[in-house]
Amino acid sequence: MRLGKRIREIEHEDRLDPLVARLKGLAERLPSGTARDVLHGVQLGHPLHPIMIHLPMGTWTAAVLLDLLPGDHRREARALVDIGLLTVSPAVLSGLADWAQQHERHQRVGVVHVAANGMGTLLFGASSLARARGRWGWGKGLALAGLGAIGLGGTLGGHIAYHRAGGANSADHFVDLVPEGWHDLGELEAYPEGNPAGADVDGVPVVVARTKDAVSVLMGTCPHMGAPLAEGELADGCLRCPWHGSEFRLDDGTVVHGPATAPVEPFETSIVDGRLWVRLSPA
Repeated sequence: MRLGKRIREIEHEDRLDPLVARLKGLAERLPSGTARDVLHGVQLGHPLHPIMIHLPMGTWTAAVLLDLLPGDHRREARALVDIGLLTVSPAVLSGLADWAQQHERHQRVGVVHVAANGMGTLLFGASSLARARGRWGWGKGLALAGLGAIGLGGTLGGHIAYHRAGGANSADHFVDLVPEGWHDLGELEAYPEGNPAGADVDGVPVVVARTKDAVSVLMGTCPHMGAPLAEGELADGCLRCPWHGSEFRLDDGTVVHGPATAPVEPFETSIVDGRLWVRLSPA
């Protein structure tokens, strides 16, 4: 059986749900507002977690490689192990913020991902302690075991990120499906003021947000996890996702608050004889 199939079996393991609940309790203690947006990577335009994990994984991999090379690299290897330990916290916090806003199947794999990386961190911590006491052989062995653990954790993280698209833009493919030119969405009066309404452009979902002063049309799928934005709500010039609360500006689709990090694609609008026409805004 392929490893990928084994990992998919974890998604259906409901015995992990108590651990999921406990970890979600920890995630709820993370700061909200701008601090939470930073953890998600809103300001970057893509998730922060994949960047942060390079710091501990890179330094620990380099430390193990130095351990395996001929010559005396004990001082440098120990420094790299310790640097990795110092950079674990931001990687954990950013990952926890993202994980708490994902689907159940992501979260079940995520707790195993956390357990593997946690074991790896403990092993590298023990390696650092052994090196500090002059037990270099133990230090090297523990570091090698730790690298194996975080390698497994990284495999599980890769499954969440790539196979299940956790953190990927769930609406990006729709951009290539919208035909060029203007498209008729029907009578403007068919779209009520103050509430988002769904429509489609040649099968591509869009959301129409009509206010007293303007009408805005955005791609109808949330980039975060694919929620139907027509089921969301309008607030302070923004459209709020119905699933995880991401907020997007009505005028240009910019992310105001996460967990989404990619903007919603906006459409240009034109009212002709009481009918609403739209076309995808140029880059």
